[in-house]
Amino acid sequence: MIVLALTGILVFVLGGCACVWWAARGGPRWTRAVAVVTLAAGELVRGANRTDRTSGKSDSDD
Repeated sequence: MIVLALTGILVFVLGGCACVWWAARGGPRWTRAVAVVTLAAGELVRGANRTDRTSGKSDSDD
């Protein structure tokens, strides 16, 4: 069951990446909408990762 869920997530991620690629080359309007959602999700994940790393930051890392 977990393999099926992970496969589904992988399909969504690859589809989102394909839409970003296609939209950058002037694809249809729906690909641009999916690309915006994909890039926003990536920024959210990157931001969450950034806050995890900064919680263990020392003062000398400025």
